[in-house]
Amino acid sequence: MLRDNLRGIFYIALKDIRTYYFKGSAVSWGIIFPITWILAFYLRNPGDFKELVPGLIAMTILFSTTAAETVVINFELRLGSLERLLLAPVSLSAVFLGKVLGGAMFGFFMTTIVTVISVVTLQLHPNVFGLILMIFPSLFVFSCLGAFFCVMVKEIFEAQTLLNFPRFLMVFLCGVVYPVSKMPAALQYFSYALPLTYTVEGLRFSLSGGFSKTLLINALILFGYIFLLILPGVKLLGKKFE
Repeated sequence: MLRDNLRGIFYIALKDIRTYYFKGSAVSWGIIFPITWILAFYLRNPGDFKELVPGLIAMTILFSTTAAETVVINFELRLGSLERLLLAPVSLSAVFLGKVLGGAMFGFFMTTIVTVISVVTLQLHPNVFGLILMIFPSLFVFSCLGAFFCVMVKEIFEAQTLLNFPRFLMVFLCGVVYPVSKMPAALQYFSYALPLTYTVEGLRFSLSGGFSKTLLINALILFGYIFLLILPGVKLLGKKFE
């Protein structure tokens, strides 16, 4: 059964990538939008662009993983194709994880492009292990977030509208364009309740070439968010078949 579930997760993710990702809307949200957003802030207040790179990578992770993730499940529910997946020897949790993996894989592709171009162009000397340690759990956190919001609603495009609020909230409060340490104390506490804060902090430290237990702590917190989103997400998905 475990082997069937693992195969199911992989092939569901592969099918989603071929069907839904690498489309114009997903690519624009995943890579063009973050770059345009960061450039807008840079042109308004030109300075050291290197300081914006962690935020650029974090935004690419956030928007690429959630670009199509928020509509895939409900779209397939409407078509009836999701019910057909459950006829295979895979569990409901495997179906949910397959959807999450598809978003994470697409996010990894987009993030790799942005990261490599940024590192080479700006001649950065990052800690590669630290980057991997931050990027991988972040991809799954925000892919889980997109899937969670998708199963919260019934209509296909409601999740995109609903998710825009926490997405843009995180962009402004998680250190993407403005340091968390310079925010009012109340906002700082709120920022540390949001997962993107740990992604940005970890990326900033990794891109500087450093490594410490802070990176490990940030990674563990991100893994905690993954489980925090998967468990209720699977339950909400199950309710759609009741």
